[in-house]
Amino acid sequence: MRHVGMLTGGSVAGDADAEANKAALLQNLQQLGWIEARNLRLDVRWGDANPERIRHHAAELAALAPDVILVTGATPLAALLQATRTVPIVFVNIADPVGGGFVRSLSRPGGNATGFIQYEYSLSAKWLELLKEIAPGVTRALVFRDPAIAGIGQFAVIQSVASSVGIEVSPANLQDVGEIESSIAETARAGQGGVILTGSALTISRSGLITRLAIQYKLPLICIRRYFAENGCLISYGPDVRDQYGRAAGYIDRILKGEKPADLPVQVPTRYELVVNLKTAKALGLTVPPSVLARADEVIE
Repeated sequence: MRHVGMLTGGSVAGDADAEANKAALLQNLQQLGWIEARNLRLDVRWGDANPERIRHHAAELAALAPDVILVTGATPLAALLQATRTVPIVFVNIADPVGGGFVRSLSRPGGNATGFIQYEYSLSAKWLELLKEIAPGVTRALVFRDPAIAGIGQFAVIQSVASSVGIEVSPANLQDVGEIESSIAETARAGQGGVILTGSALTISRSGLITRLAIQYKLPLICIRRYFAENGCLISYGPDVRDQYGRAAGYIDRILKGEKPADLPVQVPTRYELVVNLKTAKALGLTVPPSVLARADEVIE
């Protein structure tokens, strides 16, 4: 019986998206010969976007000294690396592991952690381009981002292409609920506006509020994850998160068989997906161009 820990920060037990990610992990582990309750014990801890709870769970999992820990999100990863520098760690959904100080380099991470980055920053430009394509009248975009290293990097890419797309962009802080509400209302009053929701752990906890307000004020909203489009975001474009959990199972398998995280390169996503929510488009009075529908991996009626 081998022991694997799992720590996720932004999702909660019972959440459909989080449970689907866990199922993808277990399915791929089973294909590699690791079956829960037969030769694999899985200890899962949910952080519920609570930093104190995340730190507690990280210390708890580290003390159990499992063979390897799978971790989702930068805050849980930082907490785990503070708790242990010996237990092997495989991470998923990390925007900038080098900039965050989690690994030395992508090709040779060193230390006890490796895994899969959320996406390359260049992806961020696609969100602005999609916003202009689906709503050509938009001339300004409100960009919600976490004021951490990843949020700054994403906004910088969006800002670099703004003039060529013909959209003026302004940042807004995901941490402050009051700022979220007031900035969306102000964008709506100014007219010809749209909203972009960048990727971070905070994105998950704030996505519901931002989606509701965007629909209320009839603002087109572009997001990073399929899960957000399934819950009302107009368009999502980003990496296939399920695929990352499946690929993480391969790294867990290799570590259980004796390889070390320091020798396993950090990998970038290989699959991206575009999801369009036509129900939201109708509520906003938008007609989605055939060019966007033709590229979509899924269209929600």
